[in-house]
Amino acid sequence: MPWDKEQTAALLDEIRALAPRDLRLMEVCGTHTMAIAEAGIKSMLPSQIRLLSGPGCPVCVTPPQVIDAVLELSMEKNVLLTSYGDMLRVPGSRAGDSLLRRKALGARVETVYSPVDAVELALQNPDKQVVFLGVGFETTAPGTAAAVLTAKEKGAKNFTLWSMLKLVEPALRALIRMDGFQVDGFLCPGHVATIIGARGFAFLPEEFGLPAVVAGFEPADILRAVYRLVKQLHDREAKLENEYTRAVSMAGNRLAKQIMADCFAPRFDVWRGLGGIENSGLGLRDSLREWDAERRFGIHYAAAEPPTACRCGEVITGRLPPERCPLFGTRCTPEDPVGPCMVSSEGACAAAWKYAGIV
Repeated sequence: MPWDKEQTAALLDEIRALAPRDLRLMEVCGTHTMAIAEAGIKSMLPSQIRLLSGPGCPVCVTPPQVIDAVLELSMEKNVLLTSYGDMLRVPGSRAGDSLLRRKALGARVETVYSPVDAVELALQNPDKQVVFLGVGFETTAPGTAAAVLTAKEKGAKNFTLWSMLKLVEPALRALIRMDGFQVDGFLCPGHVATIIGARGFAFLPEEFGLPAVVAGFEPADILRAVYRLVKQLHDREAKLENEYTRAVSMAGNRLAKQIMADCFAPRFDVWRGLGGIENSGLGLRDSLREWDAERRFGIHYAAAEPPTACRCGEVITGRLPPERCPLFGTRCTPEDPVGPCMVSSEGACAAAWKYAGIV
């Protein structure tokens, strides 16, 4: 959707006219968080509208005990860990201890752009146990499933998936039920909705009476979605709307959902900031257990506390703006991050730092 100055000004006038009281709206997508900061959308909106960042960054919601277990496995002989770039910089429960540090100490760690690239590495290195750290939500789950099926088809028995995949709906349910939670409406993630369909967010108005709008990622998309939320609240309505119709259908991608169902089953998982949530993660089905890293290596998760005074858990649940974390911009910077919200390219702290002054 093009960014038209006259249309934008008219839309902002409409938003101001319809929002006489304080409103708290939450986006639950890291790409939305970064797009909002880059375009300076918060500064455009009237002061009574607050945009909050929710648990929409998969790297950010991965808890420290999982990172600790990853770091431990990275030092095993003949193990080659692979993942997306952000995961290499996320510290565990000890500040500064990351996969990049372990790589400097001799661990075999490689960045890949696709999980299928990890399968190819396994085929090229038959003497190594190649593990792909599968981080993401429903958006990346189909591609991760395809990689496992590719490994099975090509006989790459030295490839395994460490599934850290998570599901958005159970997390939002847990968030809404948190003590003190107060949000008036949701900007729903367009990327996730391309897979599960806009109907995947119908529970928000139907069960919780909260307006929900599936939004695209251009500034005009986001402003239009904010307008639709504000209008619903002004009209005392709560319904699901799809602003991102050029990419999202109501039913979603049938083939993508099928490959996810064929490979994964929902399971209990732990989220940074939200704790343990039933059926919020995706684990490989028993039929694919041969490619399951947690089973092959007997992964154990020890209890771990967030490093120092890092408050990423509060940031990703909308309870604290990044700038109010005591470490923000002092002890914690993109060059020397303490928590994942400053590491990830989709993190709220990284967005606030990068676009300081225009958010």
